[in-house]
Amino acid sequence: MNPLVELNSLLELFPKSELLLAAAEHVPASTVPEPYQSMLVHDHHMTVTMENYHRCSVEVQVLDRQQNEKNYTREILLLKQGTDEVVQFGIVRFNFEYVTDDVMQEIIDEETPLGRVLIRHNVLRHIDLGAILKVETGPMLSEYFSCPEKTITYGRLATIFCNNRPAVDLLEISSPLTKQ
Repeated sequence: MNPLVELNSLLELFPKSELLLAAAEHVPASTVPEPYQSMLVHDHHMTVTMENYHRCSVEVQVLDRQQNEKNYTREILLLKQGTDEVVQFGIVRFNFEYVTDDVMQEIIDEETPLGRVLIRHNVLRHIDLGAILKVETGPMLSEYFSCPEKTITYGRLATIFCNNRPAVDLLEISSPLTKQ
């Protein structure tokens, strides 16, 4: 997998995606500074990681979505519960062939972060970390994160295998962090 090709394939799913990132580069995981190292370089759900780091539950805000018979794609923000503070931007491309109708319906309902849905339904899953990205925020991402344009932050590309099948492609970008 070429990480930048995969990144572009996810970004191109939504209009105005060229405004999200000013720049992006694939970087070795070993070069990622803390706290991003702990936040991104692992094979766990980002929902749980974000909740642990920020010491609160997170909720999902769906910005845009597309759906056909088998696939559902959404562009999301994770926010600290009960606030408008964004902790993560993401794009999720989900192939529903590999999950039950109940899981599919809860994801389509758009009320719960993806990781929480899969955990709650005890879906057999494995997360394959594809690449770590160093990004400069573009105008839209800067607005979401309430930071200046071209702020450096980090993200990741990953695939979630559900019941041993590659069901979910992810782009997850952390809001700019400082050690807490």
